[in-house]
Amino acid sequence: MSAAADSLFGLRGKVALITGANTGLGLGYAEAIAAHGGDVVIWGRREAKNAEAARILERYGGRVLAQTVDVSDEQRVIDAMGEALATMGRLDCVIVNAGISGSRGPFTAMTTEDYHSVIAVGQHGAFYTLREAVRHMVARAEAGDPGGSLIVTGSLTMIMGRPYREHYAAAKGAVLAMTRGIAVEFARYGIRANVVAPGRIETELGSSTPSIESREQMAAEVPMKRFGTAAELGGIIVYLMSDAASYHTGDLIVVDGGLSCA
Repeated sequence: MSAAADSLFGLRGKVALITGANTGLGLGYAEAIAAHGGDVVIWGRREAKNAEAARILERYGGRVLAQTVDVSDEQRVIDAMGEALATMGRLDCVIVNAGISGSRGPFTAMTTEDYHSVIAVGQHGAFYTLREAVRHMVARAEAGDPGGSLIVTGSLTMIMGRPYREHYAAAKGAVLAMTRGIAVEFARYGIRANVVAPGRIETELGSSTPSIESREQMAAEVPMKRFGTAAELGGIIVYLMSDAASYHTGDLIVVDGGLSCA
């Protein structure tokens, strides 16, 4: 275990649950948490990818629980949260990261089916997950153990208009509003809720999704002239989960290499 596990940003004794965590940003978050001493629960829809991710995380020496969960299935979210609590004993942090980008094309050609498929995961799945997390954290607070950190993976579509992504932007914008409402309503229980909006990050989802621009063009638009990496999001996740962020709630934190202010 690294010395970081015992620092102000240390997570020893804390447990995080991350949705969409068997690859990409979610796995990067889980690795950062594990490296700082935290135990992790990972949710993903692909059992084989979950097992592969769990093997990576177990190398850090903490407890790891991998569960096969489709967050658009309300009952499965409820059941899986209960299973995670039964196994790990508590959840100090829940990170809502699962999402799909859907097909891209002109708004006028967007189908109802495609719109609702994106909303089902990105908005409804976030609602189910956050609601169950808050229920646990409130119950724990009422039993004399207040606190908890909720973190949502956002998107620059929350603050920048992007063509061909209106369904994705709708899901992300709704969850930003939901998160800020949670931050205000449940602050009295010591529960914090924040959104992290990554810019252009090298992930499996980003690489497999077609764009109207070439990757070279997209990188050139970023002031740092490159895509970010999942590892470069780890620091803000560790901070928000840690006691160092005990007064930080209701925020939208942008990590984008300067793209949104260029």
